[in-house]
Amino acid sequence: MERVAVLGAGSWGTAFAKVLADAGTDVVLWARRPEVADAIAAGRVNADYLPDIVLPDNLAATSDAAKALDGAEAVVLAVPSQTLRANLSGWRDLLPPDATLVSLAKGVELGTLKRMSEVVREVAGVPEDRVAVVSGPNLAREIAAEQPTATVIACTDHDRAVDLQHACSNSYFRPYTNVDVVGCELGGACKNVIALACGMAAGMGFGDNTMASLITRGLAETARLGEALGADPLTLAGLAGLGDLVATCASPLSRNRSFGERLGRGDSLAQAQEAAHGQVAEGVKSCSSIRELAARLDVDMPITEGVHRVCHEGMDPRVLTAALLGRERKAERQ
Repeated sequence: MERVAVLGAGSWGTAFAKVLADAGTDVVLWARRPEVADAIAAGRVNADYLPDIVLPDNLAATSDAAKALDGAEAVVLAVPSQTLRANLSGWRDLLPPDATLVSLAKGVELGTLKRMSEVVREVAGVPEDRVAVVSGPNLAREIAAEQPTATVIACTDHDRAVDLQHACSNSYFRPYTNVDVVGCELGGACKNVIALACGMAAGMGFGDNTMASLITRGLAETARLGEALGADPLTLAGLAGLGDLVATCASPLSRNRSFGERLGRGDSLAQAQEAAHGQVAEGVKSCSSIRELAARLDVDMPITEGVHRVCHEGMDPRVLTAALLGRERKAERQ
């Protein structure tokens, strides 16, 4: 795999493009705004998202999607989960035949309740063995700074996963392969919601016991949903499950954690969004779709339910705390 297109020049898209380039792969990064692409091409920096990171020379940038996709052996989709369908619909006719389509998005689509790989398959009209996902403890700023990390590349076609593994392996980025796409995607989507809850707890002044409890019980409800959808439990105990969950819940670099912290301090959703420069954390939307998916499958997800109520029904986070602690007592594994 010698040439890869990355569509989306946000922090994670730019960081992953750098990972590929540092692994020796030729990369074309597509940016929606021409001025961003021009600045990357001229100054080797994405000033809007990773201002202190110098990008490699084998990373090209363009705002022309056709140019980015021309001859690409893999197409990395680095756009937010709730905009993936609309963006991919515009790119569908430009996709190279047999290119591997790689989703970096972590979420469950509102309305359809589809995972991102399912959205890609539906919109692009491709079989499941052409779609891969990347998930793990991958905070973009740390990766861009070349701090060591690991991740999971999941695809039902193991050979495609291995090709991608070779394309992005470098001295600071270690990818593992997996065929459990469902488990990897659920881990990535649900951790954003649990990170919002951890942020709320931090904003209310709670400490490490509370964080550990939320992370552990958050993993338990994610595992219940995974079991209902046929995921491998070991996937959720690995990098795409527990690893991603810990990083996102604990790090101040996590947008979901930081967003939740503002809600815990008493900010409204609008105030938290304003503080985040107009951006809404992925978990704010995914909590609703994951909650609905859980209800459809009769899966108990009390933290997800509570986060939805705080974000969309005006519940005070302190009421959520009392509600979680006041639930019916039961055995840990129920």
